Amino acid sequence: MSRYTGPKVKKLRAFGVDLPGLSRKSQRDRPYVPGEHGQSFRRKPSPYGERLIEKQKVRFNYGLSEKQMRRLMSEARRSQMAAGDKLMELLERRLDNVVFRSGFAPTIPAARQLVNHGHFTVNGKKVNIPSYRVDTGDIIAPRQKSMNLECIEVSLENPPLSSTDWIGLDADKKTASVNSLPTIEAVPFPLDIQLVVEYYSRLL
Repeated sequence: MSRYTGPKVKKLRAFGVDLPGLSRKSQRDRPYVPGEHGQSFRRKPSPYGERLIEKQKVRFNYGLSEKQMRRLMSEARRSQMAAGDKLMELLERRLDNVVFRSGFAPTIPAARQLVNHGHFTVNGKKVNIPSYRVDTGDIIAPRQKSMNLECIEVSLENPPLSSTDWIGLDADKKTASVNSLPTIEAVPFPLDIQLVVEYYSRLL
């Protein structure tokens, strides 16, 4: 399954939670599921449905395909960490997410486009792969010719999220540094990661 490109707030309403990586908009104005009977009826999901919803929250927030999710989950299960914690660490370390979390872009799709177009460097070298995995000590910054891009300046003036401890931002120099590897607490939306692990346990 490819990345989702349809109505974003509709997905937020279906999940009942805001996903800052997917959209700056909120479902709070209409906190009920989409559809004709959304305001009067919300069926309790089955155990499988609960696991699916948690998995989809992760997939949609970070903008991944199902194939990418399964590959990352397989890698997380091979690590010595708890599989769920490792999965979220790997997702948070993606370059498109770091560009977003640093405040250079309003959403992860916007950050992915900037990275794809070669506007960012890691440790002074251009990187145009959104899935590139940053590490402790890495310095992320726009390329010199991209420093004054309007979309970057607007996003820095009005960052989508509050700062996170594992990323240090120098807004004046427009550089972000990876201070440490992210933990599960860095995830910017409510998530029961154990349900995600349980969802994939029957598939992998």
